[in-house]
Amino acid sequence: MPSLLQRAIHAIDPETAHVAAIRALSAWGATGTPLASRAMALPTRVAGIDFPNPVGLAAGLDKDARAITGLFALGFGSVEVGTLTPRPQPGNPRPRLFRLVEDRAVINRMGFNNGGLAAGIARAGAARRAGVLGINVGANKDATDRVADYVAGVTAAAPVADYITINISSPNTPGLRDLQQGAALAELRKSALAEQDAAEAARQGGAMSGARAAPALQDAFVSCIAWFGRVADHLVDALANFRDRFDRAAGSRAGPARPRARAGSSTTRC
Repeated sequence: MPSLLQRAIHAIDPETAHVAAIRALSAWGATGTPLASRAMALPTRVAGIDFPNPVGLAAGLDKDARAITGLFALGFGSVEVGTLTPRPQPGNPRPRLFRLVEDRAVINRMGFNNGGLAAGIARAGAARRAGVLGINVGANKDATDRVADYVAGVTAAAPVADYITINISSPNTPGLRDLQQGAALAELRKSALAEQDAAEAARQGGAMSGARAAPALQDAFVSCIAWFGRVADHLVDALANFRDRFDRAAGSRAGPARPRARAGSSTTRC
């Protein structure tokens, strides 16, 4: 039975509620996060990065890096912001965020709405961190050279991020998933990560890079991308191989995404 607070929140348009939550977390962070509880320490090392605990927040909630301090104060070991594109873009027309209350889930058709790299990176650089910061970068919907957009994203994020996610999975940007194919993926790696290598040379350490792949990939293709990541000239340092998704064929909806995520993890052979 939903609580009165849940009922009140569910009476608000989903995207309006989302924006209000980010503003509240941002304000809480600006005041020093009073009454924040201390998260249990469970140090975890992944790809050379030390996480205070293994529970992380994926990109998509804080698209413009406005609430980093507040989100860390909730206890996350890592916070990933974005997706940020080189130029601001409005995303898809509203409504574009839908609640599935019975499934305890949402459908997201936002379309990379964000205020652009420059503003997002500036906020990320000024935020107080209590864990690992990831920055998720993408291409503008109307980009004529999407690889160049990813190069711009990696270049801007590398001095600030502990890791960078190159988002090539969004179904809301037409043609974006073409970059998951072998030759295009190799070109993306060569161009985008060359910029990261230059950033690494200019400072101690450097941001780890990762790719985010679509959920609709067949098992063999997921294995192929994971194989590239391991042996083909270190294509990426990590692979986010699952993107939460609901099948909407004939108006039906699947259950919560957890079983799909576990299945995706088990079939990705690294």
